[in-house]
Amino acid sequence: MADECVDLLIIGGGINGVGIARDAAGRGLKVALVEQADLAAATSSASTKLIHGGLRYLEFFEFRLVREALIERECLLAIAPHLIRPMQFILPHVPGLRPRWQIRLGLFLYDHLGGRKRLPASRAVRIGADRYAPLRAGLEHGFAYADCRVDDSRLVVLNALDAAERGAAIHTRTRFMSATVQTGDAGRRCWQVLCETAHGAQLQLRARAIVNAAGPWVDRVEQCLPIARDQVTARLVKGSHILLPRLFAGDHAFMLQNPDGRIVFAIPYEHEFTLVGTTDVPFQGDPADVRIGTEEIEYLCTTVNRYFRHAAAPKDVRWSYAGVRPLSDDEAANVSKVTRDYRLELTEADSHPPVLLVYGGKITTYRRLAEAALARLIPRLDPAARAGHARHNAPAAVSAGRRDGGPIDASTCRSGDIGPAWTATAALPGGDLPDGDFAAFLSAFQQRWPFLPTGVAHRLAHAYGTRAEIFLGRARSPAELGESFGAGLTRAEVDYLIAHEWARTTDDVLWRRSKLGLYLSPRQVERLAEVMAAAHGPAAASHAATESSAKP
Repeated sequence: MADECVDLLIIGGGINGVGIARDAAGRGLKVALVEQADLAAATSSASTKLIHGGLRYLEFFEFRLVREALIERECLLAIAPHLIRPMQFILPHVPGLRPRWQIRLGLFLYDHLGGRKRLPASRAVRIGADRYAPLRAGLEHGFAYADCRVDDSRLVVLNALDAAERGAAIHTRTRFMSATVQTGDAGRRCWQVLCETAHGAQLQLRARAIVNAAGPWVDRVEQCLPIARDQVTARLVKGSHILLPRLFAGDHAFMLQNPDGRIVFAIPYEHEFTLVGTTDVPFQGDPADVRIGTEEIEYLCTTVNRYFRHAAAPKDVRWSYAGVRPLSDDEAANVSKVTRDYRLELTEADSHPPVLLVYGGKITTYRRLAEAALARLIPRLDPAARAGHARHNAPAAVSAGRRDGGPIDASTCRSGDIGPAWTATAALPGGDLPDGDFAAFLSAFQQRWPFLPTGVAHRLAHAYGTRAEIFLGRARSPAELGESFGAGLTRAEVDYLIAHEWARTTDDVLWRRSKLGLYLSPRQVERLAEVMAAAHGPAAASHAATESSAKP
C-alpha cells in the first residue's frame, strides 16, 4: 500500500474507530484502519454490555449527554434488532440514600428526554413481590425502568464488517509506529505513515488526515505525531466486572445504589451467571496489562451482599474482566464524576495535515461521535485531492450483497462527492430483519434449522442475525456443520469467523466473537487452537495472557 493514499487513516479498532470507519466509508471516503491487536481487544469489550442513557448522569446535570444517549438507544435498537435487546431494570429504594422523590423525578426525565418510542415507561414497584424475592428483607419500594443490553465486542465487529464491505481496509494486529509529512504535487501535504504487523512486516501508506481513536493509548499515539497542540490528556479510569453464579431468576436486571453514591449493575449474563459491575478506579500503567484488583472484587461482592439474601464472596467469582476508559479530563475530583461525554480535538497547521484526537465517549453514543468527527474532518479534506474516491467506494456495499445497497448510489455518484450522514437508518450486518421483528425472525430461524438446540439457535440468531445464512446455508443436520468443539461451536462457524470477521486466535473466537470460553474445557480449547493453527498458521493457536489469566 506504499503508493496508495487514503482520505482517512484511523488508528484504533475499538467502537469509536470502527464507527468512524463505517460512516466515512459509506459516504464515499477512502478509509484505512489499523489496530494493534484484535478488534475490541481492550476497552470496547470490557463494558457493562449496556446501551443506555446513563440515568445517574442526570444528577451531574449532563442533560445533553443523556438526551443524546437516549436518542441513540432508540436508533441502535432499530439498526441492530438482533444484537441489542430491551431489558427491564429494578432500582430498589434504600432509606438514607437518594430520596424517592429524586429517583421519581430522574426517571420522569429519563422517560421524556430522548423521545422514547420502543421501550415502556418507568413505574413504581413493590419489592416484596415474588419475582424480587432474592432481595433481602427491609427493601419494600423500588422503581422499574427500561434500557437495553448488547454484546459490546460484536457491536464493534459488525461496524468493522460494514466498513469493510463499503470499501474500508481493516488491518488488525497492525501497530501504528510513526507518521511524517510528505509534500506532493501542487504543494498538497499528506501523512506518510509507517505501521508494523504482528509478524514484523512493514505497512506503509499515505493519508490526507489521521484519526487518533486509540482509546487508552490516545496520548501515546499523539506523541508519535509531529503536531503541536494545547495540552489535553486522557484521564484513565479502570472499570472492572465480576461474574457470579446466577443470583436471581428472570430476565430483569438490578441497579444497586451504594453509600458512596456510586451505582452497580447486576445483570443476567449467558444464562447461568450474573454480571456485576462496574468500579471506578484511577489507573496508571500499561493499558495492555489491566486486571481487576482485590479491593474491587471485595467492593462488588459487598454491594451484592447489601441487597441480595444469598451472600457472595470472592471465591464465588467465576470470571472477571477490567478495562481502561480514556475519559476527557474535566478535572473532577471524584473519578466517578468525570464526564462520560466525548471530546474531539482537531489539530491542523501549515506544517502538517489534519489530525483528529478522540477522547472519552460511551459505547451508546459511538455513532453520533462518528458523525461529529466527520463533520469536523470533511471540510478539511482537499476536494481536488479526493476526486474519484466516492465512485471507487460506492459499489462496495452492492457487491457485498447488502440488502440496503449502501448509502451511495454508484450510478448517480459524481467524482469527488461525499455523501450525507446515513448511519442512523442503515441496518448493521445481520440486522436487516423483516419489520425489525426479532421474535418472528427467531421463530423462522428455528424452523429453517430445526436440528439446532434451542440455546444454540438463540445464540446464533442474536449474534449473526440474517448473516447466519452464510455458514448455516442448506445444512440439515449437525454433521453438515463440521466438527463440534463444544457448546454449539462448529467448524462452519469458526471458518466463517476466520474468513469474514478477522478471528485469528482462540480468544478472538471464544471471548470476543462469543463468550463460549465460559463453557469449553481446556482440551476443547486446545482442539480449537489446533484447527485454527492449521487453517491460519501458528499465530492462531496463541492465547492472550492478559485475558486467559482471569478465565474460569
